[in-house]
Amino acid sequence: MNEVIGINFEGSSRIYYFSPNKLDLKKKDKLVLETERGIQLCTAVTDIIEIPDSKIVTPLRPVLRLATKEDIKKYEENKKTCVTALEKARKLALDLKLDMKFIDCSFTLDRNQLIFNFLADERIDFRELAKKLASIYKTRIELRQVGVRDKAKEISGIGPCGRVLCCSTFLNDFNSVSINMAKNQNLSLNPTKINGICGRLLCCLKYEDDTYTELKKEFPSIGTKVKVNDIEGKVVSQNVLNNKITIEKADKTQVEVEYNKNESSK
Repeated sequence: MNEVIGINFEGSSRIYYFSPNKLDLKKKDKLVLETERGIQLCTAVTDIIEIPDSKIVTPLRPVLRLATKEDIKKYEENKKTCVTALEKARKLALDLKLDMKFIDCSFTLDRNQLIFNFLADERIDFRELAKKLASIYKTRIELRQVGVRDKAKEISGIGPCGRVLCCSTFLNDFNSVSINMAKNQNLSLNPTKINGICGRLLCCLKYEDDTYTELKKEFPSIGTKVKVNDIEGKVVSQNVLNNKITIEKADKTQVEVEYNKNESSK
């Protein structure tokens, strides 16, 4: 078991776990910690709790300290600066004829880095833009080209299931999702049914794919000739969750029957 404290960043519903680092921390505390994006300010959304090793990725990054009034003041100032920085970046990109759509920008708490996230259909040579922004804000500039799935993860939203998007809550990485997974689960291939709000295939298609694949091993393949309960014909569809198959008889009529591999013959 590991002692952790759950935190999230402003504008995100996703919870990240950090080591309390022997500090006396509690829910709603403002904390300063070091992330892949540098020094950041965040909010504790849990008290210090214990979580099994299997539920987290170790080693955990430590919380650096409780945020001071000065840290919070600096954070608010950075937010205000980012509003104008975003508009400035958009104008400069337009002047440089760069086809890029900025999503957001953020300073690290110590202002050592100003990070911009943007969408673009193709790779962008933004070196000149970075130079211009660096000359204005006197700090290191990082421009990150993200995909539509990254955008959905960043801004969150409600999926077709009525729940908050998986990518913005608990998914750490984007799994590879293919159209074959939808076919494997006998889903309609209508894009409005199998695509998420990001326009890509639903991440949740991955969740049950292994189960369907395993269950189908007990079923005859589509096109196989079988005889079940004196009904003979070829298999035209499977309903593995209800343990049924549909058989097309010689006269082209179709019958759905319960399938038991011990009572059927090919």
